[in-house]
Amino acid sequence: MYTTTSLKELALLGAIEKPVKISSTEFMHHISASSKTAARVLKQLEDDGYISRQLVAGGQMVHLTEVGVDLLKKEYADYQQIFCKDHPDLDLYGVVITGLGEGQYYIAKDGYMSQFRDKLDFKPFPGTLNVRLNDESAQLRDNMDFMEPLTIHGFNDGERSFGGGKCYPVEIEGIKSAVIIPDRTHYPADLLEIIAPLKLRETLKLNDGDEVKIVVKNPQKCN
Repeated sequence: MYTTTSLKELALLGAIEKPVKISSTEFMHHISASSKTAARVLKQLEDDGYISRQLVAGGQMVHLTEVGVDLLKKEYADYQQIFCKDHPDLDLYGVVITGLGEGQYYIAKDGYMSQFRDKLDFKPFPGTLNVRLNDESAQLRDNMDFMEPLTIHGFNDGERSFGGGKCYPVEIEGIKSAVIIPDRTHYPADLLEIIAPLKLRETLKLNDGDEVKIVVKNPQKCN
């Protein structure tokens, strides 16, 4: 019962960014429990993989793990669905780069193409525009995790299996497009693959190094 409350309190103390020192006696006040219960909660959070901690004189250094952060993001997303109606769209900026050339092969697969048409309301050009986000936008890109994605399911074409992924509707220069993020990807988080109903490079006369603005359309709006 203390899991998300405890993680939230630790996050408010800064334990996402870096390890923070706290004793069980101090932590008991944050979760309105006894010192014995606070110590037990911290150990359980560690056992469950939500935090890492190192015992030191006077307490312990506590740091949220990726699993712990993901649980808080899930909690946040749930509250967004309850309360959020007017959250603004997300503006990201980056430069065009040359990709690995794999997009054309995968997007053209019927198993993907039919889902793109149904869920995005357009038939993608068989290829992707690759954009590397600038430093500020690379940090803002995490906000996409709080938005509800369009799910693209994996499939088998009779010869091999293809994995699923997520799509986020975006606009580039008013052109309806989508960021696609495979479930299994070797691309870094600051690199976005974008599909559109036409070849964006030619339509917008883009070359490597040109800056583009990507407007991520948030289906949930928050007051």
